[in-house]
Amino acid sequence: MDNPELEQCSQAFEQVKIQARKLTEGLNEAQFNWRPSPGRWSIEECLAHLTMVGTWEVQAMERTTVDEARARGLTGSGPFRYGWVDRWIVRITEPPVRRKVRAPRRFVPVHEQPITAVQPTFLHLQGMFLIQIERAAGLDLARVKVETPISRFLKMSLGMMFAQAAAHERRHLEQAQRVREQLERS
Repeated sequence: MDNPELEQCSQAFEQVKIQARKLTEGLNEAQFNWRPSPGRWSIEECLAHLTMVGTWEVQAMERTTVDEARARGLTGSGPFRYGWVDRWIVRITEPPVRRKVRAPRRFVPVHEQPITAVQPTFLHLQGMFLIQIERAAGLDLARVKVETPISRFLKMSLGMMFAQAAAHERRHLEQAQRVREQLERS
């Protein structure tokens, strides 16, 4: 891949896969579903939430077809310039968490799902993000717009959608890591 921005995104999703494997390594079902306190998410819920949101994002990217973008002449090699809204959304999503945000009801996961379902599905999703990154090669990542899970009225540039998705995953993996650390201390 000869686009440094897409290469960086690709590396971010590969790193997420490594981190998720380490996070869940050696856990049994009870540990995977353990909540540090009522109202706080377990490792399972963090990964299930990311899977729900990420699946929505990948599907939105798939709807924004490469062929359609190319037919409209939305190609480019970068570096790309992004608007302030895109940059702001990525910045507030990136850990460390500065402001907590409640997940929309449609992205609140079911509790007590098995590790054998959640973890492989989450890892598969990372591969789906990597496919979308490959499909995006040669596109103008700032001009191709994608629907967001935030609001049906808000669209983000494709490049910033990749960055935001990776930041969102890092945010909740960091949350899940704190749960794992509490679990090991208890």
